[in-house]
Amino acid sequence: MAILSYNEILSKSIIMYNGEPYEVLSAHIFRMQQRKPVNQTKLRHLVTGKVIEISFHQNESVAEAEVGRMNAKYLYTNRGESWFAEENNPKNRFNFKEEAVHDQVQWLAPNSTVEVVTIEDKPVTLKIPVKVDLEVTDAPPTVKGNTATGGNKIVTLSTGATINAPLFINAGDVVRVNTDTGEYVERVDKA
Repeated sequence: MAILSYNEILSKSIIMYNGEPYEVLSAHIFRMQQRKPVNQTKLRHLVTGKVIEISFHQNESVAEAEVGRMNAKYLYTNRGESWFAEENNPKNRFNFKEEAVHDQVQWLAPNSTVEVVTIEDKPVTLKIPVKVDLEVTDAPPTVKGNTATGGNKIVTLSTGATINAPLFINAGDVVRVNTDTGEYVERVDKA
């Protein structure tokens, strides 16, 4: 297990802090006048999804988490739990609490393949593609009028998630969505 000094705690790395796994969302090293430098970080707990802000000082270090990865298929979400199965070993099923993975699962259709981050062979969180293509299942009709300047409407996707999309998007269209921001990117296929 590698030990990281305060200035090696960088964005995207996964560390053990107080015995718990965290992903570093952002890291900024700065020096206040006449003081030693500090690394101000935002950490996201890999299991609960809770974000905290921690400042690491020059004399502090943390352990880098021993991280493994496996591919898994998303099965379903029911009663507050999202279920997955290891891709080449369907008997190996596991689940996450829905509130911990809701931001990712809302973009997944059943049988989608995802990357699962593991620590000591125990699944801790998901990594999903930055862009996914989903079918629009419900889109309100476009009202004729001032569409020259563009406009948006709320559409429902096949996974149940809703996004803001341009007025020309209709039910049956396939759209590309950025899963980090939850924003419409482009229309992939017209109904």
